[in-house]
Amino acid sequence: MTDQTATPNPPPFTYTLEAQDGRARAGTFSTPHGPIHMPAFAPVGTLANVKTLEPRDLVEVGAELILANTYHLYLRPGHELIERFGGLHAFMRWDGPILTDSGG
Repeated sequence: MTDQTATPNPPPFTYTLEAQDGRARAGTFSTPHGPIHMPAFAPVGTLANVKTLEPRDLVEVGAELILANTYHLYLRPGHELIERFGGLHAFMRWDGPILTDSGG
């Protein structure tokens, strides 16, 4: 039998609503890789890099997350190479949050 009174582990992601005006919302989405203040600008790094910018440049312009594309990364460079680098964060040289879409 499972102990129903035990405190569960906290969720890895939380959202804190900080302001609202009608249907518009502002808040902070907390992730294990850092916060994302919403609304957010997400530079697109389809193939794991944002063209013409280094990760430090993205930090300087205030980017808190990068969007990558799962399907394109699967095709090239492939999951084996990304695993050899130690995962997508290491491969991208980006410590912050990464959002991926399917690209399909």
